[in-house]
Amino acid sequence: MAITNIPEYAHLTDADIEALGRELDQIRADIEASRGERDARYLRNTIRFQRGLEVAGRAMIVGARNRKLWWAGASALGVAKIVENMELGHNVMHGQWDWMNDPEVHSTSWEWDNAGTSEYWKHTHNFVHHKYTNVLGMDDDVGYGTLRVTRDQRWHPYFLGNVVYMTLLQVLFEYAVAIQHLEIGRAVKGKMPREEFRSRGKVVANKMGRQILKDYVLHPALAGGLTRSRSGARSALTATAMANVIRNVWSNAIIFCGHFPDGAEKFTRQDVDTETRGEWYLRQMLGSANFHCGPVLAFMSGNLSFQIEHHIFPDLPSNRLREISLRVQALCDEYDLPYTTGSFPLQYAKAWRTIAKLSLPDKYLRDTRDDAPETASEKRFADLSWDGTPSVDPRSGRRRGLASAIAAVRERRRAKRAGIVPIARRAAQQRSAA
Repeated sequence: MAITNIPEYAHLTDADIEALGRELDQIRADIEASRGERDARYLRNTIRFQRGLEVAGRAMIVGARNRKLWWAGASALGVAKIVENMELGHNVMHGQWDWMNDPEVHSTSWEWDNAGTSEYWKHTHNFVHHKYTNVLGMDDDVGYGTLRVTRDQRWHPYFLGNVVYMTLLQVLFEYAVAIQHLEIGRAVKGKMPREEFRSRGKVVANKMGRQILKDYVLHPALAGGLTRSRSGARSALTATAMANVIRNVWSNAIIFCGHFPDGAEKFTRQDVDTETRGEWYLRQMLGSANFHCGPVLAFMSGNLSFQIEHHIFPDLPSNRLREISLRVQALCDEYDLPYTTGSFPLQYAKAWRTIAKLSLPDKYLRDTRDDAPETASEKRFADLSWDGTPSVDPRSGRRRGLASAIAAVRERRRAKRAGIVPIARRAAQQRSAA
């Protein structure tokens, strides 16, 4: 089951959480005070790179006389779309660059190269998802209304198609983003006024129509006119479609690595609306996951390889997340909190494994509802000899908290599968028998 009491789950006192919040607030203040020309230059260079790459990609597509040049043009255009969506659009619309007071890169004016409208995306993503991260019934990004990603979602035969739905979601991801704000499920159940649904639908249809017109009519027509051939228009059409698929699959992969590998926890509605600033920080840290990266992979992911830091500070410049991550990791060590990370292929594989596994009814799954790798609850610690209260390890002098508890649970699981009774539990059983 999902986590119902976040402070209890993390084994932190109220004072601990308040202190953690103050230290994270200090990180924010330090970054805000140091923003300047270096950051602005990074953004301007990114814009120049993205626009130059898009022009180069479209030029190669127009001049494509063979398959290799076609693939080069489609790939370049796909990468340009990735950079525009991930490192520019996503981050600009989060308000990360509003401090520059530049209308071109302000969150209120940017319209991205995507079938979804920036206006609706800012509501479903910036407000709903980032405020209620991984809260069941409140964050629509938990499964996107299509996938079963936690056992808290009751199994239905529909979920046998989990892998198929995920594949379609990858390929058509920009259109999933576009229709998410329609809340079709609410509309079908009669929980949304028809007029509101029609109004939203009109806005979504207009943006999707403009995007389709640009990608699949105007640019192919221009290519056909320049080459004076139907094959030129057809080549531009298919290359643009491939570029969009490249962008969609990559964006989907990055997002799923940040929210659905093991360790990215889910939460119930209990106490969310009354949580303190420190508790909100804690939920973001527990509900997100990172992956290891160098500068190129970080750039291509929009720096969402640092998803934990992005969820703690969604409106701080993306190019500063790497340095922020060092301080966040230090805090996790200090408070004995898990810092969920791994290689990109591993994190992505775990997300796919969860999606494939949860297509089946729970009776075919091995782990319990409270101790599954894709989600967990406070009950996963019930069999530990340690009662979970904050303490200090007498041997190492280190704080004992959530990270230590999770390590103990994993050791217990490994011992159980190997048929070994842990020493602590065997001693407890012997005392009980005596």
